[in-house]
Amino acid sequence: GRLGLSAAKIKTLKNIARELAAERLNLEVLAEEDADVAHHTLTALPGIGPWTADVYLLFCLRHGDAWPAGDLAVQEAIKIGLGLKTRPTEKQMAPLAEPWRPLRGAAAHLWWSYYRVLKKREGVLPDKLTPAISPDPPARKR
Repeated sequence: GRLGLSAAKIKTLKNIARELAAERLNLEVLAEEDADVAHHTLTALPGIGPWTADVYLLFCLRHGDAWPAGDLAVQEAIKIGLGLKTRPTEKQMAPLAEPWRPLRGAAAHLWWSYYRVLKKREGVLPDKLTPAISPDPPARKR
């Protein structure tokens, strides 16, 4: 595409623009809604997956309770921090985060910080967990 975007991404962006213009999607309302409801609203949009929805809620709307269950860095940090044998799956992440409601977003930021500390200290975490963009964004599930 002319903006360096795939046809699928352009289609997604045009669809979101239409939803906003028609006032069927209100980002200010989303920021204040229950995190699970806001997540569902975003993932109902064609082209918006769970990870994209959660990261948008956290970093763009600053939603305090958004929980990026599919984020590999958060999963790995929780595995090590809670002494689990294996990295929790996306499904296992929801019950693990229940005690942190309504501040799961803050917990996610703490787990990302912990992951960065682990990575600097050990230097042996898998490369595929290395964030691709600076400064320290979440690691997208591949």
